[in-house]
Amino acid sequence: MASKLPPEFADLEPFADWALPTERERYAKRIASSMEELQAFYDAAYPRLENATPYLEQLELDGISDADKHLLWLFCALVTVAFPVEAWSQPTVPDSGASSIDSVLEPAV
Repeated sequence: MASKLPPEFADLEPFADWALPTERERYAKRIASSMEELQAFYDAAYPRLENATPYLEQLELDGISDADKHLLWLFCALVTVAFPVEAWSQPTVPDSGASSIDSVLEPAV
């Protein structure tokens, strides 16, 4: 299988399925995942944030490679799972019932 991420981040390859291009897709994956899956992703990706931040900051978004784009999306997904892991201990927002969030406009990448 071809690597989706830059070689410097090959250790995160088992979590490459979190590299989803839209907020809606990342949110849907979070809701569909167990806390064990969220925790495993968080535990692998969060420590790499210290290296990923300067790596991503030096990139130009115009002409970004697919591997770098996937890395960026992977860390966007980390933001999506951080609060459930750090605060709620569940994939959904506590006491929110059947509510949902629909993003009308995606951030530009």
